[in-house]
Amino acid sequence: MVVAEVPKLASAAEYFFKFGVEGKRFRPTILLLMANALNVPMPRSVSGIHDEGDSLSLELRTRQQCIAEITEMIHVASLLHDDVLDDADTRRGVGSLNFVMGNKLAVLAGDFLLSRACVALASLKNTEVVSLLATVVEHLVTGETMQMTTSSEQRVSMEYYMQKTYYKTASLISNSCKAIALLAGQTADVATLAFDYGKNLGLAFQLIDDVLDFTGTSASLGKGSLSDIRHGIVTAPILFAIEEFPQLRSVVDKGFEDPANVEIALDYLGKSRGIQRARELASKHANLAAAAIDSLPESDDEDVLRSRRALVDLTQRVIMRTK
Repeated sequence: MVVAEVPKLASAAEYFFKFGVEGKRFRPTILLLMANALNVPMPRSVSGIHDEGDSLSLELRTRQQCIAEITEMIHVASLLHDDVLDDADTRRGVGSLNFVMGNKLAVLAGDFLLSRACVALASLKNTEVVSLLATVVEHLVTGETMQMTTSSEQRVSMEYYMQKTYYKTASLISNSCKAIALLAGQTADVATLAFDYGKNLGLAFQLIDDVLDFTGTSASLGKGSLSDIRHGIVTAPILFAIEEFPQLRSVVDKGFEDPANVEIALDYLGKSRGIQRARELASKHANLAAAAIDSLPESDDEDVLRSRRALVDLTQRVIMRTK
């Protein structure tokens, strides 16, 4: 899907799909597991399609796999564009595309991936699914803009932070999970459970990312990259620390261009329960994600049950991870 005619564009578009820098493939893994987890008998209203049996399930699986491919392309496109906006020089342990090939090509490669995702999406010929994933792209832009243009009140608002986090991180996986359910002809209730799983898993994932930015692989503070706070981005641990120590608010308002302010903020964070409360909130969302899977229609198919166990297991892996 990411092959381009122009060699320069081709090597740029393929950059993060190459062996070794393909990332965790977290989203496609979830989506293919979700496809298995929802492989349950359809409601009677669409039972007429069961006569084709295996050929139908193969066609459905190909369509669901296409959602996983589209999702990964949208995700990688957003990484390419984010790195340009953040002026980042590394990604996944290698030079970021903008650092290696320049901003212009990185922007164009992101645009190219989005356009390829659109073509693949259109080929599914399902307007509801097209609408869901088009909304995701809008959410990615909205979330990034919310992060760049905050008032001093918004910067310290937990509600604003969670909305931004949904747009930037959780919308893609939640709407993709819902698309998997819709393609399978599932009921609105089941599609909502799939959506809820993705949403809560995405929020838990980002909350842990925010914690790891401070702690890194160790449990002690200040061992992470501190890239968020150095870029002036206020995340959940600091927001919780402000609730305990309101005087931290004035430090946040001054900004973090001065490294001394970063140190003061870390000092307050260390005295507070900020890290712990962010982890607790991540756990809460992980548990809500697991509950959504447990609420799916009953099945005694071992393959279905194994995939559901894997999805529940992933909710715990997301909060226990150290990178």
